[in-house]
Amino acid sequence: MRFNPKADISGGRVRDVGGSGGAGGGGGMRIPLPGGTRAGGGIGGLIIIILFVVLTQCMGGGGGLPSPGGSGQAQPEGIDTGDKRYANCDSGADANDDPDCARLGVAVSLEDYWGETLPDQGDVRFQPSTINTFAGGVDTACGQATSQVGPFYCPGDQQIYLDTTFFPQVLEQELGGQGGDFVEPYVLAHEYGHHIQNLMGTMGKVRTQQGPESDAVRLELQADCYAGMWTAYAEDSELLTLDEGDIAEALDSAKAVGDDRIQQRSGQGVNPEGWTHGSSEQRMAWFSRGYEEGTLDACDTFSASEL
Repeated sequence: MRFNPKADISGGRVRDVGGSGGAGGGGGMRIPLPGGTRAGGGIGGLIIIILFVVLTQCMGGGGGLPSPGGSGQAQPEGIDTGDKRYANCDSGADANDDPDCARLGVAVSLEDYWGETLPDQGDVRFQPSTINTFAGGVDTACGQATSQVGPFYCPGDQQIYLDTTFFPQVLEQELGGQGGDFVEPYVLAHEYGHHIQNLMGTMGKVRTQQGPESDAVRLELQADCYAGMWTAYAEDSELLTLDEGDIAEALDSAKAVGDDRIQQRSGQGVNPEGWTHGSSEQRMAWFSRGYEEGTLDACDTFSASEL
Protein backbone atom coordinates (compact mmCIF):
# COMPACT_ATOMS: atom_id res chain seq x y z
CA MET A 1 0.00 0.00 0.00
CA ARG A 2 1.47 3.30 -1.08
CA PHE A 3 0.01 6.80 -0.80
CA ASN A 4 0.49 9.64 -3.25
CA PRO A 5 3.08 11.76 -1.38
CA LYS A 6 1.42 14.98 -2.52
CA ALA A 7 -2.11 14.01 -1.45
CA ASP A 8 -3.87 15.98 1.27
CA ILE A 9 -5.07 13.66 4.06
CA SER A 10 -5.64 16.29 6.74
CA GLY A 11 -9.43 16.08 6.46
CA GLY A 12 -9.76 12.42 7.41
CA ARG A 13 -12.21 11.84 10.25
CA VAL A 14 -9.95 10.02 12.70
CA ARG A 15 -9.31 10.95 16.29
CA ASP A 16 -7.75 9.41 19.36
CA VAL A 17 -10.07 9.24 22.35
CA GLY A 18 -7.55 7.81 24.81
CA GLY A 19 -8.93 5.08 27.03
CA SER A 20 -10.10 4.10 30.46
CA GLY A 21 -7.03 2.02 31.16
CA GLY A 22 -8.90 -0.68 33.03
CA ALA A 23 -9.68 -2.92 30.08
CA GLY A 24 -9.92 -6.06 32.13
CA GLY A 25 -11.75 -4.48 35.04
CA GLY A 26 -15.27 -4.93 36.24
CA GLY A 27 -17.01 -2.16 34.34
CA GLY A 28 -16.42 -3.33 30.79
CA MET A 29 -19.10 -4.32 28.30
CA ARG A 30 -19.22 -8.09 28.46
CA ILE A 31 -20.64 -9.72 25.36
CA PRO A 32 -22.17 -13.20 25.26
CA LEU A 33 -20.48 -15.38 22.68
CA PRO A 34 -21.54 -18.57 20.91
CA GLY A 35 -21.39 -21.65 23.07
CA GLY A 36 -22.13 -19.82 26.29
CA THR A 37 -18.68 -18.22 26.69
CA ARG A 38 -18.28 -14.54 27.38
CA ALA A 39 -15.87 -11.89 26.19
CA GLY A 40 -13.29 -10.97 28.77
CA GLY A 41 -10.51 -13.47 28.34
CA GLY A 42 -9.16 -16.22 26.15
CA ILE A 43 -9.91 -16.92 22.52
CA GLY A 44 -13.65 -16.44 23.10
CA GLY A 45 -13.10 -12.70 23.47
CA LEU A 46 -11.34 -12.41 20.15
CA ILE A 47 -14.29 -12.55 17.78
CA ILE A 48 -14.45 -9.27 15.90
CA ILE A 49 -17.54 -7.08 16.24
CA ILE A 50 -20.29 -9.18 17.72
CA LEU A 51 -22.46 -6.63 16.06
CA PHE A 52 -25.89 -8.13 16.58
CA VAL A 53 -25.40 -7.96 20.36
CA VAL A 54 -24.17 -4.37 20.15
CA LEU A 55 -27.24 -3.55 18.09
CA THR A 56 -29.51 -5.11 20.70
CA GLN A 57 -27.86 -3.09 23.47
CA CYS A 58 -28.11 0.14 21.48
CA MET A 59 -31.73 -0.29 20.52
CA GLY A 60 -32.95 -1.85 23.73
CA GLY A 61 -34.38 -4.79 21.83
CA GLY A 62 -36.71 -2.74 19.64
CA GLY A 63 -37.50 0.56 18.06
CA GLY A 64 -34.98 0.36 15.27
CA LEU A 65 -32.51 2.93 14.04
CA PRO A 66 -33.38 6.46 12.92
CA SER A 67 -33.95 6.70 9.19
CA PRO A 68 -31.02 8.03 7.15
CA GLY A 69 -31.06 11.81 6.92
CA GLY A 70 -33.82 12.11 9.49
CA SER A 71 -33.84 14.75 12.16
CA GLY A 72 -33.27 12.15 14.87
CA GLN A 73 -30.13 10.73 13.34
CA ALA A 74 -26.99 10.92 15.42
CA GLN A 75 -24.33 12.98 13.70
CA PRO A 76 -20.66 11.94 13.75
CA GLU A 77 -18.58 14.31 15.77
CA GLY A 78 -15.87 16.34 14.07
CA ILE A 79 -12.16 15.89 14.45
CA ASP A 80 -10.63 17.07 17.69
CA THR A 81 -8.00 19.50 16.49
CA GLY A 82 -6.19 19.14 19.80
CA ASP A 83 -5.59 15.44 19.12
CA LYS A 84 -1.81 15.08 19.26
CA ARG A 85 -1.72 11.58 17.80
CA TYR A 86 -2.80 12.82 14.37
CA ALA A 87 -1.65 16.44 14.58
CA ASN A 88 1.26 16.00 12.17
CA CYS A 89 -0.59 13.98 9.53
CA ASP A 90 -1.03 16.27 6.54
CA SER A 91 0.12 14.51 3.38
CA GLY A 92 0.42 11.16 1.68
CA ALA A 93 4.13 11.35 2.41
CA ASP A 94 3.28 11.35 6.13
CA ALA A 95 0.96 8.37 5.55
CA ASN A 96 3.80 6.42 3.92
CA ASP A 97 6.01 6.97 6.97
CA ASP A 98 3.57 6.67 9.88
CA PRO A 99 0.83 4.06 10.49
CA ASP A 100 -1.30 6.63 12.32
CA CYS A 101 -1.19 8.93 9.32
CA ALA A 102 -1.91 5.97 7.04
CA ARG A 103 -5.11 5.41 9.04
CA LEU A 104 -6.09 8.99 8.31
CA GLY A 105 -5.39 8.45 4.63
CA VAL A 106 -7.54 5.32 4.57
CA ALA A 107 -10.38 7.31 6.16
CA VAL A 108 -10.13 9.93 3.42
CA SER A 109 -10.24 7.21 0.75
CA LEU A 110 -13.28 5.52 2.33
CA GLU A 111 -15.12 8.83 2.55
CA ASP A 112 -14.28 9.68 -1.07
CA TYR A 113 -15.45 6.30 -2.33
CA TRP A 114 -18.69 6.01 -0.41
CA GLY A 115 -19.47 9.69 -0.84
CA GLU A 116 -19.79 8.99 -4.56
CA THR A 117 -20.91 5.36 -4.59
CA LEU A 118 -23.70 5.38 -2.00
CA PRO A 119 -25.80 8.16 -3.61
CA ASP A 120 -25.10 6.79 -7.08
CA GLN A 121 -25.85 3.10 -6.48
CA GLY A 122 -28.01 3.20 -3.35
CA ASP A 123 -29.87 6.49 -3.79
CA VAL A 124 -29.03 7.30 -0.17
CA ARG A 125 -27.40 10.48 1.10
CA PHE A 126 -23.91 9.78 2.44
CA GLN A 127 -22.87 10.96 5.88
CA PRO A 128 -19.30 10.15 6.94
CA SER A 129 -18.42 8.17 10.03
CA THR A 130 -15.61 8.96 12.47
CA ILE A 131 -12.90 6.43 13.33
CA ASN A 132 -11.91 6.56 17.01
CA THR A 133 -8.71 4.95 18.27
CA PHE A 134 -8.40 4.07 21.93
CA ALA A 135 -6.42 2.00 24.41
CA GLY A 136 -7.85 -0.32 27.01
CA GLY A 137 -11.46 0.78 27.07
CA VAL A 138 -13.77 3.47 25.77
CA ASP A 139 -17.28 4.77 26.44
CA THR A 140 -19.60 4.74 23.43
CA ALA A 141 -23.29 5.15 22.71
CA CYS A 142 -23.39 1.34 22.80
CA GLY A 143 -21.94 1.20 26.31
CA GLN A 144 -18.40 0.79 27.54
CA ALA A 145 -16.24 -1.39 25.29
CA THR A 146 -12.84 -2.91 25.87
CA SER A 147 -10.14 -3.93 23.43
CA GLN A 148 -11.27 -7.53 23.89
CA VAL A 149 -14.37 -6.80 21.81
CA GLY A 150 -12.19 -6.08 18.78
CA PRO A 151 -12.78 -3.29 16.24
CA PHE A 152 -16.47 -2.43 16.02
CA TYR A 153 -19.06 -0.03 14.67
CA CYS A 154 -21.60 1.52 17.03
CA PRO A 155 -24.86 2.44 15.27
CA GLY A 156 -25.92 4.54 18.27
CA ASP A 157 -23.36 7.24 17.47
CA GLN A 158 -22.50 6.08 13.93
CA GLN A 159 -18.82 5.81 14.76
CA ILE A 160 -16.06 3.18 14.48
CA TYR A 161 -13.89 2.17 17.43
CA LEU A 162 -10.47 0.59 17.19
CA ASP A 163 -7.82 -0.45 19.68
CA THR A 164 -4.80 -0.57 17.40
CA THR A 165 -3.05 -3.20 19.55
CA PHE A 166 -5.65 -5.67 18.27
CA PHE A 167 -3.77 -6.43 15.07
CA PRO A 168 -0.36 -7.63 16.32
CA GLN A 169 -1.64 -9.11 19.58
CA VAL A 170 -4.82 -10.80 18.43
CA LEU A 171 -5.14 -11.10 14.68
CA GLU A 172 -1.55 -12.21 14.15
CA GLN A 173 -0.39 -13.86 17.37
CA GLU A 174 -3.59 -15.56 18.50
CA LEU A 175 -5.64 -15.99 15.32
CA GLY A 176 -2.70 -16.79 13.08
CA GLY A 177 -3.10 -14.06 10.47
CA GLN A 178 -0.02 -13.24 8.43
CA GLY A 179 -0.26 -9.50 9.10
CA GLY A 180 0.88 -6.73 6.80
CA ASP A 181 0.15 -3.07 6.21
CA PHE A 182 -3.19 -3.70 4.48
CA VAL A 183 -4.73 -5.73 7.32
CA GLU A 184 -5.98 -2.71 9.22
CA PRO A 185 -7.39 -1.00 6.10
CA TYR A 186 -9.36 -4.17 5.32
CA VAL A 187 -10.82 -4.19 8.85
CA LEU A 188 -11.61 -0.47 8.71
CA ALA A 189 -13.29 -0.96 5.34
CA HIS A 190 -15.39 -3.78 6.84
CA GLU A 191 -16.44 -1.53 9.73
CA TYR A 192 -17.21 1.28 7.31
CA GLY A 193 -19.36 -1.24 5.49
CA HIS A 194 -21.48 -1.49 8.64
CA HIS A 195 -21.88 2.28 8.57
CA ILE A 196 -23.13 2.03 4.99
CA GLN A 197 -25.58 -0.66 6.10
CA ASN A 198 -26.78 1.64 8.85
CA LEU A 199 -27.36 4.50 6.42
CA MET A 200 -29.21 2.17 4.05
CA GLY A 201 -31.40 0.70 6.79
CA THR A 202 -30.05 -2.81 6.25
CA MET A 203 -29.44 -3.38 9.95
CA GLY A 204 -33.19 -3.44 10.48
CA LYS A 205 -33.30 -6.72 8.54
CA VAL A 206 -31.40 -8.62 11.23
CA ARG A 207 -33.72 -11.02 13.02
CA THR A 208 -31.83 -14.30 13.38
CA GLN A 209 -28.53 -13.97 15.18
CA GLN A 210 -26.72 -17.31 14.90
CA GLY A 211 -26.31 -20.02 12.31
CA PRO A 212 -24.71 -20.41 8.86
CA GLU A 213 -27.67 -18.80 7.04
CA SER A 214 -28.60 -16.30 9.77
CA ASP A 215 -29.23 -12.62 9.24
CA ALA A 216 -26.22 -11.82 11.42
CA VAL A 217 -23.96 -13.80 9.10
CA ARG A 218 -25.52 -12.13 6.05
CA LEU A 219 -24.85 -8.72 7.59
CA GLU A 220 -21.19 -9.53 8.21
CA LEU A 221 -20.59 -11.07 4.80
CA GLN A 222 -22.15 -8.04 3.17
CA ALA A 223 -19.73 -5.79 5.10
CA ASP A 224 -16.87 -7.94 3.76
CA CYS A 225 -18.28 -7.50 0.27
CA TYR A 226 -18.41 -3.73 0.75
CA ALA A 227 -14.78 -3.85 1.91
CA GLY A 228 -13.95 -5.58 -1.36
CA MET A 229 -15.75 -2.86 -3.31
CA TRP A 230 -13.65 -0.15 -1.69
CA THR A 231 -10.45 -2.17 -2.16
CA ALA A 232 -11.00 -2.34 -5.92
CA TYR A 233 -11.48 1.43 -5.99
CA ALA A 234 -8.42 2.09 -3.83
CA GLU A 235 -6.20 -0.24 -5.84
CA ASP A 236 -5.30 2.42 -8.37
CA SER A 237 -6.83 5.66 -7.12
CA GLU A 238 -5.35 9.14 -7.03
CA LEU A 239 -4.77 8.84 -3.29
CA LEU A 240 -3.17 5.41 -2.97
CA THR A 241 -2.19 2.31 -4.86
CA LEU A 242 -2.23 -1.35 -3.86
CA ASP A 243 -0.43 -4.43 -5.12
CA GLU A 244 -1.19 -8.15 -5.18
CA GLY A 245 0.39 -8.56 -1.76
CA ASP A 246 -2.15 -6.17 -0.25
CA ILE A 247 -5.06 -8.14 -1.70
CA ALA A 248 -3.51 -11.35 -0.35
CA GLU A 249 -3.26 -9.77 3.10
CA ALA A 250 -6.94 -8.81 3.03
CA LEU A 251 -7.96 -12.34 2.02
CA ASP A 252 -5.73 -13.86 4.69
CA SER A 253 -7.30 -11.61 7.33
CA ALA A 254 -10.79 -12.59 6.19
CA LYS A 255 -9.71 -16.22 6.51
CA ALA A 256 -8.26 -15.68 9.99
CA VAL A 257 -11.50 -14.25 11.38
CA GLY A 258 -13.85 -16.86 9.94
CA ASP A 259 -16.07 -18.44 12.59
CA ASP A 260 -14.84 -21.95 11.78
CA ARG A 261 -11.22 -20.84 12.05
CA ILE A 262 -11.83 -19.17 15.41
CA GLN A 263 -13.69 -22.22 16.73
CA GLN A 264 -10.82 -24.48 15.67
CA ARG A 265 -8.14 -22.30 17.26
CA SER A 266 -10.12 -22.12 20.49
CA GLY A 267 -10.06 -25.91 20.74
CA GLN A 268 -13.75 -26.28 19.95
CA GLY A 269 -15.21 -28.40 17.21
CA VAL A 270 -16.60 -26.53 14.21
CA ASN A 271 -20.26 -25.80 14.91
CA PRO A 272 -21.99 -23.83 12.14
CA GLU A 273 -25.05 -23.27 14.35
CA GLY A 274 -22.92 -20.97 16.50
CA TRP A 275 -21.68 -18.83 13.61
CA THR A 276 -22.29 -15.07 13.67
CA HIS A 277 -19.88 -13.85 10.98
CA GLY A 278 -19.49 -16.68 8.48
CA SER A 279 -16.81 -19.22 7.66
CA SER A 280 -13.35 -18.37 6.37
CA GLU A 281 -14.38 -19.54 2.91
CA GLN A 282 -17.51 -17.40 2.94
CA ARG A 283 -15.70 -14.29 4.14
CA MET A 284 -13.02 -14.60 1.47
CA ALA A 285 -15.63 -15.32 -1.21
CA TRP A 286 -17.79 -12.30 -0.44
CA PHE A 287 -14.78 -9.98 -0.16
CA SER A 288 -13.68 -11.25 -3.57
CA ARG A 289 -17.16 -10.76 -5.00
CA GLY A 290 -17.22 -7.11 -3.95
CA TYR A 291 -13.69 -6.64 -5.26
CA GLU A 292 -14.49 -8.18 -8.65
CA GLU A 293 -18.02 -6.88 -9.28
CA GLY A 294 -17.99 -3.57 -7.41
CA THR A 295 -21.72 -3.02 -6.94
CA LEU A 296 -24.15 -2.87 -4.04
CA ASP A 297 -26.44 -5.25 -5.92
CA ALA A 298 -23.69 -7.87 -6.16
CA CYS A 299 -23.27 -7.62 -2.37
CA ASP A 300 -26.95 -8.32 -1.57
CA THR A 301 -26.39 -11.20 0.82
CA PHE A 302 -29.94 -10.93 2.14
CA SER A 303 -31.32 -12.02 -1.22
CA ALA A 304 -28.71 -14.71 -1.83
CA SER A 305 -30.08 -18.27 -1.80
CA GLU A 306 -26.64 -19.60 -0.86
CA LEU A 307 -23.89 -17.88 1.12
